[in-house]
Amino acid sequence: MSTKFMGIIPPLITCFNEKGEFNEKAQREVIRFLLSNVNGFYPIGTYGSGPLLDINERKTAAEVIVDEVNGKVPVIIHIGAVNTKQAVELAKHAESIGADAIGAIPPYYYSYTEYDLLEYYRAILAATNLPFFAYNNPGLSNNPLSPRLINILAHEGLYGIKDSSFDLVTFCNFVNNVEKEDFHFIIGTEAFAAAAVNVGAEGVISGLANAWPEIMGDLWNALEAGNMHKAGKLQLQVLKARTIMKSAPTLVVCYEILRMRGVDPGQPRLPFHFVDADTRQKIRESLNVLGLAV
Repeated sequence: MSTKFMGIIPPLITCFNEKGEFNEKAQREVIRFLLSNVNGFYPIGTYGSGPLLDINERKTAAEVIVDEVNGKVPVIIHIGAVNTKQAVELAKHAESIGADAIGAIPPYYYSYTEYDLLEYYRAILAATNLPFFAYNNPGLSNNPLSPRLINILAHEGLYGIKDSSFDLVTFCNFVNNVEKEDFHFIIGTEAFAAAAVNVGAEGVISGLANAWPEIMGDLWNALEAGNMHKAGKLQLQVLKARTIMKSAPTLVVCYEILRMRGVDPGQPRLPFHFVDADTRQKIRESLNVLGLAV
């Protein structure tokens, strides 16, 4: 089992200022806040507002993130794009700035054939020597990745998969059907992290960890210690916290909770807006009821 890309890995939010520009100061502050409680970062994906950034903004954000993390934990830069050319360019850039790995959602919006998807991933594999995770997110990409496709790519150099199908059976099908030793599985949700780790997930990419890394760290520690009774109770606690995160657009709630915790995350990029005062107060009250005082 890999010891490099393990544990709790938040899909790091990207910080913006009031003009909608990248906010380097806030970005560095959020990273410093999270660092002591996480095992890695997966920036510039869904939570990282990747589709809302142009290619130069993605590069700038990646450079600042890798610089601030400074090798303390691994950074998996998300380089997936709507077309192969951009994905390849971003993959090469990630390697040039010292990222530890890359991940890529399939090209999104249009539906593609298996051959189209294979060639997209093959082009990225050919562009870099970094460990490369395919990112299965059928709900957002409109292009589900199959165990067959991942098995083919695994034998061509694919390092692992991040599965955000939000379905445990789908995740298990990847584990059961990728016939290559030393292939690496990461679950892309905290919703059933305990179950996924028990069947082979080496890491958990958790949106909740952007706001409350401590609760996810506690869950991971219990799983590593083999204390399944404690892990089960913590998983239920995670689901309660996750429900609060879903009380408004989840990405926006991350910024709101960080502000409540005294961290400056800047603000989300338009068309996202901060929630209204009533929703903010309900989030605060719900967190307090759960024992997550803010």
